[in-house]
Amino acid sequence: MFPASVLRLDNGLTFIHQEIPATPVVVADVWVRAGANLEPEPWFGMAHFLEHMIFKGTATLAPGEFDYNIEKMGGVSNAATSHDYAHYYLATATPYLADTLPQLGELLLNAAISADEFIRERDVVLEEIRACADDPDAIGFEALLKNVYQNHPYGRSILGTEHDLMQHSPEAMRCFHRSHYQPENMTVVVVGGVEQERAWEIVNRTFTEFSDDANFPVSEKIAPPIITGIQKQELILPRLEQARLIMAWVAPGVEQLKDANGLDLLSVLLAQGRTSRLVHDLREDKQLVQAICSNFSLQQESSLLTITAWLEPEYLDRVENLIQEHLHHLQTTGISEQELKRTQISLCNDYAFATETPNQLTSLYGYYNTIAQAELAVTYPQQIQSFDTQELQKLAQNYLSPQNYAVTILKPY
Repeated sequence: MFPASVLRLDNGLTFIHQEIPATPVVVADVWVRAGANLEPEPWFGMAHFLEHMIFKGTATLAPGEFDYNIEKMGGVSNAATSHDYAHYYLATATPYLADTLPQLGELLLNAAISADEFIRERDVVLEEIRACADDPDAIGFEALLKNVYQNHPYGRSILGTEHDLMQHSPEAMRCFHRSHYQPENMTVVVVGGVEQERAWEIVNRTFTEFSDDANFPVSEKIAPPIITGIQKQELILPRLEQARLIMAWVAPGVEQLKDANGLDLLSVLLAQGRTSRLVHDLREDKQLVQAICSNFSLQQESSLLTITAWLEPEYLDRVENLIQEHLHHLQTTGISEQELKRTQISLCNDYAFATETPNQLTSLYGYYNTIAQAELAVTYPQQIQSFDTQELQKLAQNYLSPQNYAVTILKPY
């Protein structure tokens, strides 16, 4: 049973609320379907740049005034942008919600995007791009995404490039903002020590006056690619202390949620924790890698399972071959009941620990409601517990091919 209430304002905005009476704080998280996926060429990087500009004031709020006000009240705020979303949250003592959430709403609905602030903040984003260009792991992951997704938006950098940003204008950003920051694209999640009626009143009063939609160019819809064969790329980087081996398999998006959750389980079984197969074999036993881990990222259109190893360059081929052998063994031999139960318990415990605080719950509900529907957020433990060994073996056969994957290798000079 979904523990929160899901309501809709007359204008189409979704409001999700869960009261936690024992806590003196409240978190409000505003999720917007305005991620990098919606950027047509040549607007790449616009969604993330706009996230920065949202905090640069309106006609009634000076730049930095919101940050000052919420910090003065002992609260915090932040924001993030991905391919599927942008979201903005604040956490504050419950009595201050009525003062702070309307200010966040004012920023989101009426961002000024002035020319002066635009130029100043562009330098900040450009520095962020340059910092990523000095981070080997960031370089490797961005190269991998491009290798996997090719021309699909998931293959693009969320930050954009220096060239992209220099082409943007305040007028274009205002157009992007008016097009996508509309009520039907927004979910406001409020969790903590505030009653639903009070939270509803604040949200309903705050998110009412929206600008007229703008005629923004629609990005081309591209289907996620299918990997055939081994798509390998190698990058040579200066000052790199260790090589990186990053392997990736395309997985189903949220529309095939059970398969996606099963692959999350397989990811943990393969390379998360000392008892996982690859960690035990390649790090603990054979000592071929300094570290190895796997990750599963659920996304709207297409998810991604990755295995990343940090190792000496002379072991790259051997480690890649051993990972292939492990996948073949997983497909042909399957897993034991004991291994399955241990992994299921681990994931369900992780879920329990990740859904304890208001901040965690607002993120969970907002994310799922943005890419699908909020109620799916609480089906995870039940689905994880429902898998048997044969189902997981079938998932490995369908999605984790030892012959069809993308791999990005980073080597030192």
